[in-house]
Amino acid sequence: MQIHLIAVGNKMPDWVQQGYNEYAKRLPRECELVLKEIAPDKRRGGDIARITKDEGERMLAAVPPRAHVVTLDIPGKPWTTADLAKGLERWLGNGQPVALMVGGPEGLSQQVRDAARESWSLSPLTFPHPLVRIVVAEQIYRAWSLMNNHPYHR
Repeated sequence: MQIHLIAVGNKMPDWVQQGYNEYAKRLPRECELVLKEIAPDKRRGGDIARITKDEGERMLAAVPPRAHVVTLDIPGKPWTTADLAKGLERWLGNGQPVALMVGGPEGLSQQVRDAARESWSLSPLTFPHPLVRIVVAEQIYRAWSLMNNHPYHR
């Protein structure tokens, strides 16, 4: 199974790519984490509703067929690591790809929210989007570790 982290934003600093890669490479092939960057639209003087809608359309175009779509959104449900591990186990059991959706500075478009079967809130805090990539990769690895009784989770 592949987990696709579909995130608005590109041209990230090296520390972001290094942090993401550190955890993504630890995951086994049967739980591969794949980053798909969506180039953000320019925001200077632009129509934010149109920009968010356009980004959402490109995000949805990047979702693999039959994927289980999960938004990462502040109004979503807060999950513990154990909750994520149960979700990961369920996702692996379904055999479908998973698409984790991270919006741009204005968040996710309504069409992306409508496509989601689940919504996960990392925190009530607003995180910088580059940092979210690292946190998600680490939490996916931690959940996998918990599922497999790997000592990393401790």
